[in-house]
Amino acid sequence: MKKIVHIATISEIHEILGMEKPRHPLVSVLPIDERITGFDYGESTYVFDFYQVSLKSGIKGSFTYGRNTYDFQEGSMVFTKPSQAQSYTGSEDTGEEQGWVLLFHPDLIRRSTLNKRMDQYNYFSYEVSEALHVSDEEKRTLSDLVEKIRAEYCQNIDRHTQNLIVSNIELLLDYCVRFYDRQFYVRTNMNQDVVTRFESLLEDYFRSEKPLEMGMPTVNYCGEQLNMSAHYLSDLLKKESGKSARQHIQAITLERAKDLLLGSNEQVSQIAYTLGFEYPQHFSKFFKAQTGMSPKEYRSIS
Repeated sequence: MKKIVHIATISEIHEILGMEKPRHPLVSVLPIDERITGFDYGESTYVFDFYQVSLKSGIKGSFTYGRNTYDFQEGSMVFTKPSQAQSYTGSEDTGEEQGWVLLFHPDLIRRSTLNKRMDQYNYFSYEVSEALHVSDEEKRTLSDLVEKIRAEYCQNIDRHTQNLIVSNIELLLDYCVRFYDRQFYVRTNMNQDVVTRFESLLEDYFRSEKPLEMGMPTVNYCGEQLNMSAHYLSDLLKKESGKSARQHIQAITLERAKDLLLGSNEQVSQIAYTLGFEYPQHFSKFFKAQTGMSPKEYRSIS
């Protein structure tokens, strides 16, 4: 079993990497250099109590986060949130390494509007295989913001410092939302294939005995079957079709329900169980919310 290394503060990561103490206890920008690329992470699993936004390229090695392994050499952005287990293997300096790692503790943003928005940045829950690939121009935009953050905590800290740092972090995260939208857009052919496979997956699910055995299909289940995180799948579908994964599941469930109501003589309660609802009243409530009428009413007037 791998040893778990828990790192609670930004000061600890500075100490581990042999760096001087951070200028600000709750935020730091680490350059990608030999201290990071040459550090021996061993076989341990690391758990950090702070957010990390990293832009890395030109490094040999791999990084495990969630279910997948990501190759550093691709040169991409990875976003990790507090309490997520991470491990590193085979990292080494190639002489061409570049990039940075932005660290910020939840306490930094606790009283800000950004704290309320963090759940909107779904990419902190993406798998590393769903990393953001940025152009040179996009890299410059993000790196300029990171430099502003670094410059703020390196000068004399005053009553404006924290607000300006948080504002620049929020702007950086918003730019990443835009760049992910661009990435979804340019990969539209690939994404359409995912949409087709997702819809086929649901059709096959409802034609099988799985609803009776496992209940309604969940977004997590669909993501696992398609080898992607639930958040990434839902965001991809939203960009391609205007509907989230949950809305797709509801729409296909509704169509299947209509087919069973009109194409069979099964009782409504049995149809509910066939579709994966645990209780018939939950099915009736769902159907009425979608159509404005109960299953029995729909069956009688159709």
